[in-house]
Amino acid sequence: MRLPDQLLKGVQEAMELRPAPGQTRVVVAMSGGVDSSVVAGLLKSAGYEVIGITLQLYDHGEALRQKGACCAGQDIHDARRVAANLNIPHYVLDYESRFRSAVIDTFAESYIRGETPIPCVSCNHSVKFVDLLQMSRELGADALATGHYVASRARTDGSGHRDLLTPVDLARDQSYFLYSTTQAQVDFLRFPLGGLRKSETRALAELFELTVAEKPDSQDICFVPKGRYQDVIARLRPEAMERGEIVHVDGRVLGEHDGIVNFTVGQRRGLGVHDGEPLYVVHINPATRQVFVGARSSLLQKRIALKTVNWLGDEPLRGAGGQKLYVKIRSTRPPVAASLSVESGETAVILEEPEEAVSPGQACVFYERPGSGARVLGGGTIAREEVLCGKTGGWRRNAAIQLEKDCSVAFER
Repeated sequence: MRLPDQLLKGVQEAMELRPAPGQTRVVVAMSGGVDSSVVAGLLKSAGYEVIGITLQLYDHGEALRQKGACCAGQDIHDARRVAANLNIPHYVLDYESRFRSAVIDTFAESYIRGETPIPCVSCNHSVKFVDLLQMSRELGADALATGHYVASRARTDGSGHRDLLTPVDLARDQSYFLYSTTQAQVDFLRFPLGGLRKSETRALAELFELTVAEKPDSQDICFVPKGRYQDVIARLRPEAMERGEIVHVDGRVLGEHDGIVNFTVGQRRGLGVHDGEPLYVVHINPATRQVFVGARSSLLQKRIALKTVNWLGDEPLRGAGGQKLYVKIRSTRPPVAASLSVESGETAVILEEPEEAVSPGQACVFYERPGSGARVLGGGTIAREEVLCGKTGGWRRNAAIQLEKDCSVAFER
C-alpha cells in the first residue's frame, strides 16, 4: 500500500529530519490509541525506521478492557497488535513506580492543598518527555514522535531550535497539556498529526487496516478509570476527606462538606447548600478545610499569579515584563488577550478582561496569538486566586470573607 505523494511529503516536512528517511530512526510513543498508531503507520510508510514504545504506567486490575481510559492493560495489547500489523519492533517499558511518585502522589498532594491539578501535564513533564525521551536517545533515535495534535517547526534564526505550534484541528488542540515541554525536548520531539484533522486520522487508520481504527478516544484520567478521582485520593491521602464548613463570602456558614477534595474553584453543581441565588466555589482554604462560596461575580479575576513557569520565548523570561500575548486558563476555553508581568521574582499574567473560575493548580498557557499555527510561548501553574474587588478595583489574594462588603479580608496560602 502506497500513500499519496502529497501526504508523504507532508509527513517528511513535519519531521524535518536529516538525512533521508531511510537513514533516520524514529521512536513512536504508542499509547494503543488511534492517533499514535496512525503516526507509526505514517512514518513507516514515509520510509523511516520506526520503533514503537509503550509505557506501562498503571495496573488497572478491574479496569482492564474498559473503554475510555488510557494507559490500561488493553491499550498495551492494542499497541502490540498495531506494531505487529505494521511490522515494526515494539517494546513495553515498566514505569509504574516512576509514574506513581511523579504523577499519582503529586496529584493527591495537590488536591490536599486545595488545588485542581492536571495529571496529564505532570506525566508529560516528568515521565513521557524525560524518561521516554532519554530511552529514545539510548536507542539511537533521531527523534521521538507522538500522536498529540500539536505541531512544531524549525526556527529560521539559525539557533537549531524548534517552535511548538497549535495544530490545524483546533477542536483537538493539545498544546495546553504540553506547555511545560522544555526547549531541549521540543527540539527532539516531532508531531506528525499537527497538519491533520481527526477525521483524516481515522480515515488513515482504516486505510492501514488497524484494529484500533474505531477505538474511542480516552476520556478518563488513566489511573482513575471510573472517573472517581476522590476514591484514589481517599485511599492515598485520607485526610483530604475530613469534614469542614461551607462558608458564604459574607461570612455566613451555610453547611458542611465531606472533604475539600470534592470541590474546585468555579464549581456550581453538587455544593449541597442553597442561598436563593446560584452559588459557586470561590476559594478553598486547606488549612481550615473551609470551602467559600458566592455569586458568579465573585469569581472574576484579572491578575493570575503563576509558579513553575516554563518559558519558550526567544528572550529570557526576565526580559519579558509587559509583553503582550494570549493565554488559556482552561483547555476548553479560547485564548484571551493578556500581558506578562515579571516583578519581584514573581511571574503573573494580567488579563485585558476579567475571567472567572481561575483555579489554582490548573495551567495558564501562553500563545503569541489565537488560531492555528500560533506559537506556544510556555506557561505556568496557577498559584492562587486573586479576586477582582468591585469596590476598590484592586486585587485581593484569596479573598473570601467580607469580599462582597469591602474586600478587606484575604487569606494567604
